Amino acid sequence: MQFTIKSGAPEKQRTPCLAVGVFAGTARGELFDALDRASDGALASLLAAGELDDKAGASLLIHAPAGLACQRLLLVSLGEAEALADKPWRDAVAAVARYAANAPFKELTFALGQVDLPARDLDWRLEQAARMLADAAYRFTLHKANAKAKADNPDKGVTEIRVLLGGRPGDAEKRAVERGLAVAEGMALTRDLGNLAGNICTPSYLAGRARKLGKEMKLKVEVLERAAMEKLGMGSLLSVAKGSAEPPKLIVMHYRGAKAKDKPVVLVGKGITFDTGGISLKPGAEMDEMKFDMCGAASVFGTVKAVARMGLPINLIGVVPAAENMPGGRASKPGDVVESMSGQTIEILNTDAEGRLILCDALTYVERYEPACVVDIATLTGACIIALGKIPSGLLANDDELAGELLAAGQSSGDRAWQLPLWDEYQELLKSNFADMANIGGRYGGAITAAAFLARFTKKYSWAHLDIAGTAWLSGDAKGATGRPVPLLSEFLIGRAGRD
Repeated sequence: MQFTIKSGAPEKQRTPCLAVGVFAGTARGELFDALDRASDGALASLLAAGELDDKAGASLLIHAPAGLACQRLLLVSLGEAEALADKPWRDAVAAVARYAANAPFKELTFALGQVDLPARDLDWRLEQAARMLADAAYRFTLHKANAKAKADNPDKGVTEIRVLLGGRPGDAEKRAVERGLAVAEGMALTRDLGNLAGNICTPSYLAGRARKLGKEMKLKVEVLERAAMEKLGMGSLLSVAKGSAEPPKLIVMHYRGAKAKDKPVVLVGKGITFDTGGISLKPGAEMDEMKFDMCGAASVFGTVKAVARMGLPINLIGVVPAAENMPGGRASKPGDVVESMSGQTIEILNTDAEGRLILCDALTYVERYEPACVVDIATLTGACIIALGKIPSGLLANDDELAGELLAAGQSSGDRAWQLPLWDEYQELLKSNFADMANIGGRYGGAITAAAFLARFTKKYSWAHLDIAGTAWLSGDAKGATGRPVPLLSEFLIGRAGRD
């Protein structure tokens, strides 16, 4: 999707479609008033007749509007002016994005960026709008027989957005749009990897995609094979891969945008490319969705790409422990004891609690980078969905300042998280009679005890954990990867780069 920024009077825009935000009530907004004057009051008459619902995100499409140069006018409700905030504005932008994604024309002029929002500047509005509009155009066609034809010659959907501003655009506005598009590009990569079938997106496939991304974005990429992991003593990670014919990989991607001496931010993404549960076999219903169990890894790929595309002045390392969790004659069994890279031993009470087993060795491995901070991202627990639903990601951390940064980034990007406690008392639930710890903590507080397990391997640096089990993908008719939490992580890293 291509974006251009222009200025001009809305009523004079020669475009297949002009999208404008409208407030409920009598004060509809300056842009609407200009359009209404050009139409001799016809637009106000339509709204007075109740043609547009007051709820934010409701829309009304008008063909060949009288007095205007556009072929179509898309009026989108912003709700009450007094209640305008991030959510109603996003709801309005999302309505435009949905319409544009299926429109029978290729160009749309977008004027909602001109709407003033409390505590949000124009750069923020442009960045968010660009990301949302581009992300809505995403299509997954890689498994379709006619995918190439669909990708090259889509029948529907806008491919060019003209962002209409009241004044002449400057470099800051252009950079804001470019940031939004970079995040959307990262989300698209994340969604592609998540949506790929498990027989295609294996640990070896992820390693190949990392090398390809390294060439594209000029990254240093390392891939550790089983022998190297054995030498490092990664017995916990390797135990998960024992039942599969697919070899495990530890993938490391280095982006260097700052001085060599600057400490890197490290992202660690859970890369279970398919999760049967192992010997603790999952129920068959909806097991196909366990191809999404590598969405933490996918989000690391997407965030690294977004950061590289933006050229942020920051050092970033993306680490992906990748394995397939399968039952088999060599698979780990409940009651097995393994030794992690840290030297701590783990009693595996449930082989379906495997994500933490691969993450803990990766979290020990990243100590060598002396990181500024580490954030791991994982579809870790169904308990997180029970606790928080599918709206926010779960957040736990050993550093409240880092947690605060991530929460603020989530609020700003609309990709929100909610912090759960990580008190020492939860460690008691991980006691084992036969090892230093068990890999599960019982029935209660499952999302917290999973993070408490990981916390035992993160004592040498500032660390946060994002449980994205409820946010990484959708089920039902809309089944597919969402691209979250790439917006949150990108916003966090933009803030870190700006601050440092």
